[in-house]
Amino acid sequence: MKHILFGGDGFVGRHLAQKLVQDGERVLVADIVKSDLAHYTACDFLHTDVTDPAAVGRVPIAPEDMVYNLSAKMLSPIMPRAKRHDFFYPVNYFGTKHIVEAMEKAGAPNLVHFTTDMIYGHTKTTPMTEDHPVAPLGEYGQSKLDTEVLAAEWRKKGMNISLFRPRLIIGPGRLGILEKLFKLIDSNLPVPMIGSGKNPYQFISVFDCAEAARLAWKAGVPNEAYNLGSLNPPPVRKLLGDLIRHAGSKSILVPTPGWAVKRTLDFLDLLNMPLMDPEQYLIADEECVLDVGKGKRDLGWVPQYRDEDMLIAAYSEYRAKRFGDAHAPAGFAQPAE
Repeated sequence: MKHILFGGDGFVGRHLAQKLVQDGERVLVADIVKSDLAHYTACDFLHTDVTDPAAVGRVPIAPEDMVYNLSAKMLSPIMPRAKRHDFFYPVNYFGTKHIVEAMEKAGAPNLVHFTTDMIYGHTKTTPMTEDHPVAPLGEYGQSKLDTEVLAAEWRKKGMNISLFRPRLIIGPGRLGILEKLFKLIDSNLPVPMIGSGKNPYQFISVFDCAEAARLAWKAGVPNEAYNLGSLNPPPVRKLLGDLIRHAGSKSILVPTPGWAVKRTLDFLDLLNMPLMDPEQYLIADEECVLDVGKGKRDLGWVPQYRDEDMLIAAYSEYRAKRFGDAHAPAGFAQPAE
């Protein structure tokens, strides 16, 4: 038996691959790029473009293999409206379709697949459990929801598919939209918040995501969906205020009328000059907190990393990369990071 990681050179994949290698498992990374990562001395790599069904078909999947789909296009960089469908769907939806079809041909039934909490759209009930209504606010969330529909169809054909819906994943190697925030803080500029900042903001550590995927395999790949988020996320105002104090910045937090900011961002989006993706700003002042109890009950998964520590670690990595701060660690490695 081997573990096949589609998109395994990416953010979550590289940490999952390392975990599995350390456990003595046989690992094959199937991805379009290969980084200079230490675990490649102990695992195999096959150049694979998931948008190409022939390339996916060449991956040597055996019936007993454990497959993970970690390939995805994310909300960074921000894409203009007209380009979003063609940006997200080839990898997020059709890539998934190609992988599952190749698994069926090989007689391999077990898949762990990452989607997103953005399938939920606006908050209807809080905290959000896995049965929260789904109504994505854009192409990214819709492309991921469509893969969940696909998964439901393949489950009826005998496949075991565990789905994970993470909040914003952060950790070493990915800054994304946070880089804009960090630049404001480093420049001592005001930091605007969409709304009052009294609502909580929830991250999830890349390490916790990798552990969830490993535990799903250990649990026999339940045919279930699981939220992935931190425990007890603090209000946005406290989260950002603590970061500003940690940075020694003179930045101040500026609350704004959420409705006015959203309409302004809507207008810029309509002009194909987006500052944020609608899927980000339309829910920015809502209480979007995922209930993660199901993962604990079914898999024994408990998130280990605090939002405050994750954000400060990400800022430290940003400083190290931009300015070469001697005392800024390049990300985080242990709870609480």
